Amino acid sequence: MTARPTLAQLAADLTAGRTTSRALVEEALARIADPAGEGSRVLVKVYAEASRVAADAQDRLRGAGYVASPLAGIPVSIKDLFDVAGEVTLAGSRALDDTPPAAADAPIVTRLKAAGAVIIGRTNMTEFAFSGVGINPHYGTPGNPYDPGGSSAGAPVSVADGMAAVAIGTDTGGSVRIPAALCGLVGFKPTQYRVQRDGAVPLSTTLDSIGPIGVSAACCALIDAVMAGEPAGVPAAISPDGLRRGIPRSCSMISRLRSRRRSSGQFRRFPAPARVSSDCLSKCSPTMPGSISRAACR
Repeated sequence: MTARPTLAQLAADLTAGRTTSRALVEEALARIADPAGEGSRVLVKVYAEASRVAADAQDRLRGAGYVASPLAGIPVSIKDLFDVAGEVTLAGSRALDDTPPAAADAPIVTRLKAAGAVIIGRTNMTEFAFSGVGINPHYGTPGNPYDPGGSSAGAPVSVADGMAAVAIGTDTGGSVRIPAALCGLVGFKPTQYRVQRDGAVPLSTTLDSIGPIGVSAACCALIDAVMAGEPAGVPAAISPDGLRRGIPRSCSMISRLRSRRRSSGQFRRFPAPARVSSDCLSKCSPTMPGSISRAACR
C-alpha cells in the first residue's frame, strides 16, 4: 500500500499552495470510484457533489485568509451510524430503511463541519456495530487493503486506500482499534463522555465511545480535540526520560486461583518463556507462581 500523508502534512501542503481542497477531494472520489478498489463496499453513501461544493468553499475561505482549523478542506469519512440531517441513519442494516430521516446532524458531524472538514461519505459497518470484524451481508464486506483475503470495517479501509484522510468510527469493544490495527493505522478510543454521543445509533449505552482512525497518533489527537469541542491542536510530545514501569507485586485473583488449584491437585507450573530476561525475572514478585510472575514480565 502507498504511504498516506498525515493531517499535518496535508495542512502544510494546503497552506503552502502545493494542493487545494478540491484536488484532495477529487483524489478521494477517484479512489472511491476505482472499479479495481473497494469503494463500492467501503462507502454506503458518497457525497460527491456536496463534497466538491464544500471543498471549493474551503479553498475560497483559505484564499481570503480564513482557515477554521488544521482540518479545514481535508476529506473525512464518517461511520454509517451518525445522523446527517435529512437522511435515514441505517447503521449497516436494512431494518431501518423506513425510519424517519434525521432532523439534524449529530454533534460530531456539526463540529467536523465547523472545523472545515469535508465529509466525503458514510462508511460501511457491521450491522448495528455488533462485531469487530466488519462483515455485512447487506452492503458487502470491505476487503482489507493489506490482505485481499481478509476484511475489516469500512472506516479504516477508507483511510488506508486514500478515500479519506481520516475516518470517524465508534468503539464499544474494539470497533475502532481492531480494524485500524488490521489496516496498519492508529485507532483511538477516548473515555466515554469525552465526545458527545447524541445522534449516533447506540450498541451499548455504558461502553460506546466515538473515536478517530488516522495515519498517526497525532492525526487522532487532532480529530479527537475537534470532536470534543476543544481547540484543534496536538498535545506536545512527552519525553520518556524519567518514566518508570510498574509490575504488580501481588494479585489477589491469581492468588485465589492458585489456592483453588493446589487444593484440588490441578495446579501445574509451566516453564518460563525463553525470551524473558533474567533481569526482568529478578524484578518479579516471589509471592507469585513462577509461571504467572514470568508471564507478567513479558
